[in-house]
Amino acid sequence: MGLFKKEKKVTEPQYYTSATNVPTYNYKVYYMKPIEKILYFLLAFVVGAAVGYLFYGGIGKNDLGEPTTITWVLDISISLIVGMIAGIAFLPMRTKQIIDKQRKQLNSQFRDMLEAFNTSLGAGKNVVDSFHSVYEDLKVQYDEGAYILKELEIIISGIANNIDIEDLLADFGARSGIEDIVSFANVFKICYRKGGNIKETIRSTHEILSDKMQISEDIETVVTSNKTEQKIMIAMPIALIAMIKMMSPDFAANFTTLTGIISTTIAIGMFVISYAVGKVILNIKV
Repeated sequence: MGLFKKEKKVTEPQYYTSATNVPTYNYKVYYMKPIEKILYFLLAFVVGAAVGYLFYGGIGKNDLGEPTTITWVLDISISLIVGMIAGIAFLPMRTKQIIDKQRKQLNSQFRDMLEAFNTSLGAGKNVVDSFHSVYEDLKVQYDEGAYILKELEIIISGIANNIDIEDLLADFGARSGIEDIVSFANVFKICYRKGGNIKETIRSTHEILSDKMQISEDIETVVTSNKTEQKIMIAMPIALIAMIKMMSPDFAANFTTLTGIISTTIAIGMFVISYAVGKVILNIKV
């Protein structure tokens, strides 16, 4: 029986508690507040319901083209179903967008931290004093509450409580889920305890990270037009159907026939698949 026992899924918390009892943010997950879920769900629901009605509205009319009870029932049912599907599907998509945005901001701020750290070490300061100096420098550059400022506060607080710097950086890297920060923490640990050249390590890491981010920005610039075209192509069928139904109701009546319904469903499926494939192709990572 024990061999077939289902393992309980472990959910990562939004915050961990550090050794100094300071809440530390977990950048790998994001849990929406109830008000956020409601607003995002309603937004997607309204859009989904409108699109569902646009494509499938008017089914079940009589021979004279007049709506029947079946028409009203189907219009409401289809709109509700499509709206619900859109709302449920949009929440995880929006969550992923928020996580990616947070991690992108953190990665950019981490690069600035390394630059300031490298400058401070170059001025002859030791590692501990450099962290304090970097914090003061970045306080001028970023608004209060910036991710990197919070992380530096955790590191400085940990140092003051005799926690090893390499452990603090390792924790930072693990919570960030960003490969560059994890790699930096590992290299720092080796150099710091083995007597390596910390200054050269910081400089090299900063250069590599800057090059990677520059390449990413160049790629993003190149594919931006393609992403815009992709969004336009997805919106085109909706705009086209809306124009047909407004300008030529008689022709639009063909969409409510069995053939029209099947053709519309197949077309929507093709567009959804093409959008998903295009999104994967355009999601280029360095």
